[in-house]
Amino acid sequence: MKRVYLGIDVGSVSANTVIMDDQRNVLEEHYTRIKGQPLQTVQKILEEILQRISLEQFYSLSFTGIGGKLLSELSGGNFVNEIIAQTKAVQHFYPEVRTIIDIGGEDSKLILIEKEREHFKISDFSMNTLCAAGTGSFLDQQASRLGLTIEEFGELALKSTNPPRIAGRCSVFAKSDMIHLQQIATPDYDIVAGLCYALARNFKSNIGKGKTFVKPISFQGGVAASVGMRRAFQDVLELSDGELIIPKHFTSMGAIGAILVTQENKETTMVGALNLTPLHQYLREHQEAHTSLKPLSLSSKHLVQREEGKPFSGVSREEKMEAYLGLDVGSISTNLVVIDREKRVLSKRYLMTAGRPIEAVRIGLQEIGEEIGDRVEIRGVGTTGSGRYLTADFVGADLVRNEITAQATAAVYIDPNVDTIFEIGGQDSKFISLDKGVVIDFEMNKVCAAGTGSFLEEQAEKLDISIKEEFGRLALSSEEPVRMGERCTVFIESDLVHHQQRGAKKDDLIAGLSYSIVQNYLNRVVGDRRIGNRIFFQGGTAFNRGVVAAFEKVLDREVIVPENHDVTGAIGVAILAMEERTWERSSFKGFDLS
Repeated sequence: MKRVYLGIDVGSVSANTVIMDDQRNVLEEHYTRIKGQPLQTVQKILEEILQRISLEQFYSLSFTGIGGKLLSELSGGNFVNEIIAQTKAVQHFYPEVRTIIDIGGEDSKLILIEKEREHFKISDFSMNTLCAAGTGSFLDQQASRLGLTIEEFGELALKSTNPPRIAGRCSVFAKSDMIHLQQIATPDYDIVAGLCYALARNFKSNIGKGKTFVKPISFQGGVAASVGMRRAFQDVLELSDGELIIPKHFTSMGAIGAILVTQENKETTMVGALNLTPLHQYLREHQEAHTSLKPLSLSSKHLVQREEGKPFSGVSREEKMEAYLGLDVGSISTNLVVIDREKRVLSKRYLMTAGRPIEAVRIGLQEIGEEIGDRVEIRGVGTTGSGRYLTADFVGADLVRNEITAQATAAVYIDPNVDTIFEIGGQDSKFISLDKGVVIDFEMNKVCAAGTGSFLEEQAEKLDISIKEEFGRLALSSEEPVRMGERCTVFIESDLVHHQQRGAKKDDLIAGLSYSIVQNYLNRVVGDRRIGNRIFFQGGTAFNRGVVAAFEKVLDREVIVPENHDVTGAIGVAILAMEERTWERSSFKGFDLS
């Protein structure tokens, strides 16, 4: 009777199963999506295999991957560390390889191998953090946005001869680049190729930071199925033909390696009798724990309806009023405000930047000009935001200031006692600490969208709800908000699917997302910095009542959403243009810049 060895690599997205014989030949190889249920998935895999192969034939059962430890304990199998398993498989099939690139759904690894006499050893390795930018989920999500299967995605990339540069640092930010490229009629195959190169560059600069990729290199894991990714790695790592090896069993190298390690280990646990009863029992007794959060609610002060940001109406038609213009040009929105000598808002505009900041500024100026242009004399213009220098040249600004200074100036004008500012925009989040009106500390988000407005928009889109009209209402109607924690937006999407499969209600998911953006912001942006007692919540995301309620629930203190919170950056820089004015005549080029 032929002896067989079973190996299962249980990852975040899939379970890869391999059956090998005594001669180390791969007899069977299977790829199964987990869909948020690793234990149930593996249980079904084992039950299906036992229907075809008799128990007596099995010699050993080996697990690897992030879900492998618990399964090995429940089934009486062996557990092998995934770095060791991946390396062992490569050494067996391709002993010449010195570097391993392994990219799966939510995990990426770089493994460096050295040879000492007749033995191989792992000289160094690194893995991705809680970010999807260098993983298969990044490509999966972009393929879905373009309406392509992941297989079509890879093939299409090969048509490109001039891939555009796309942000590989974050899936959400890559989406902004994609929208911009689509607006200027970039072909899909160029966008797809750009995404492949973005992932390859991200892997090299983040996971491979400071490390030398010694050739030849093995590229394995599910992402190695993409021919577009193969070409991207070959170009980014400057490899010649034959220096990038794609293993025959590239999706199953972990499972194969687990079997090989088990075969060589004298202390291997033999299956003897594959008993699935402990696994069945564990699944019965460990139903998903009730981990819902407290329902969200707004304090009475937030429930008072007011005309949000209604511009001051007292603009005289008799004589021109002295006024100051502020422009805050960000990656998602472009905000324009005109204030008078008393710092009252005469007119404001909140527009989508949509990858075309100059066009957004031009439209905003034109609309404000039509509204009050003949009744004001602009004495000073200030710009702020990520596009402040470009905008300053375009409009003829007199003053350019950073976003921290602008946001703080507006907040202190509104309330001199403010000591903390939470500012959350589309792709940028800021924390500002003040003492008696002076900025004493600040922090901004790194290259991650998890604590930004784009994060919520992304998830609202997936759940088919309006971010403005429905999101806040649904969040506040939830009775059992789902716990999602602070994770990358791509991975939270996987959690969403998992919770939906278990029957979670839409309003509970929305409330969970409100908590999630708050936890991400507090942990990733604020960190251990001091949060005061007079907290302002500014930026476009402050429109969202679910997020306001989550901040108050988590912090257990009042959070104030000031009037005109969406354009406080523009208000602040307009005030600075007025207070720091040293010029007689403004350089402003006028409201009509067509």
